[in-house]
Amino acid sequence: MTAEKLERLRILDTTLRDGEQSPGVAFSVEDKLSIALQLARLRVDVIEAGFPASSPGDFAAVQAIAGQVHGPVIAALSRCFEQDVRACAQALQPATRARIHVFIGTSLIHREGQLRMSRREVLDRAVSMTALAANLCGDVEFSPMDASRTEREFLAEVVAACIKAGANTINLPDTVGYTTPDEWRDLIAWLQAQVPELASVTLSVHCHNDLGLATANSLVSVLAGARQVETCVNGIGERAGNAALEEVATAIRLHPGVYGVETGIDHTQLLRTSRLVSQLTGMLVQPNKAVVGANAFAHHSGIHQDGMLKDRRTFEIIEPEDVGAGSRLVLGKLSGRHALRERLVQLGYRLDDAAVQRAFTRFKALADIKREVTDLDLEAIVADEEQIQHVFRLEHVQVSYSS
Repeated sequence: MTAEKLERLRILDTTLRDGEQSPGVAFSVEDKLSIALQLARLRVDVIEAGFPASSPGDFAAVQAIAGQVHGPVIAALSRCFEQDVRACAQALQPATRARIHVFIGTSLIHREGQLRMSRREVLDRAVSMTALAANLCGDVEFSPMDASRTEREFLAEVVAACIKAGANTINLPDTVGYTTPDEWRDLIAWLQAQVPELASVTLSVHCHNDLGLATANSLVSVLAGARQVETCVNGIGERAGNAALEEVATAIRLHPGVYGVETGIDHTQLLRTSRLVSQLTGMLVQPNKAVVGANAFAHHSGIHQDGMLKDRRTFEIIEPEDVGAGSRLVLGKLSGRHALRERLVQLGYRLDDAAVQRAFTRFKALADIKREVTDLDLEAIVADEEQIQHVFRLEHVQVSYSS
């Protein structure tokens, strides 16, 4: 599929709203503004800046972002209460491009267990608040919370009514990460057949990761016709988190022929964005995290290291530079002679074959008792070798992999 035929997939990032719902995370106004500015550099389409009615601090943060961050649409979240909708409109007033995002729980569990409302009451509230938001802001998103567990007929009724009331984005949340890819795609297809008006608005999805399926469910949604995906940086968020922005965006970039869409994301900003969010949340990124984890481009196995030194494509499907990262060969007990020799050359040493074999024997003995052999360890090994034979130092070395 050629680039000319690719449709645009919008990325709504909700790190500043749903991401802040991660236990232990609380952003200051300054934190939110810093992340929002970086999200603008990343070129997300929509920044969900917060929930203005939740606290004076969140109102101030949304207002600051609306006034100081340019490029993306700035969105604010609202329950289906008039005071919430009006708080969003007020906080978003400085924005060049603003969106009010209204939501209400639609599943039987939410209606009876939390809201204590009937179907009729939920429908009326959703329609009236969507209409109010549309009167205050030209860009309105409506979410039937817990869509994946809502009775299908009622879900279709609410969606159709809110489109008629003025919503130009309909977002389907898998609020508790319950659904599977096949079930989710089937629901979206069924809803599109039942509500033809969906063709006139943007269909969005918001997938949680309770079963580890958030990215998979988001991607299958694109195949089903969704043209906005809601994500969080590093996959943070309520409970087990949300679909990870970096995973969704990278999968879309690598498989244009599969998904038929492209994003506007500047992928070279992914690692920088990940690190900023990690720093300001205090949530460390797991080393084996896809795309932005410390081990995402690290190679330990001797077979893998040998392949990497000959042709990086053997064991890397993503160019590290594309996400602002670099490859790393981790020397340990699984490493081979090729990797050891390469690292010694990078450090400025050239040993003949016999010297490399002796160094490799000492290296393996050390690697059996250490998780990772460092450059200082290698220098000590070479210092021992210098007592055996002359070591030629290289004055100019092209370093291929960072330590």
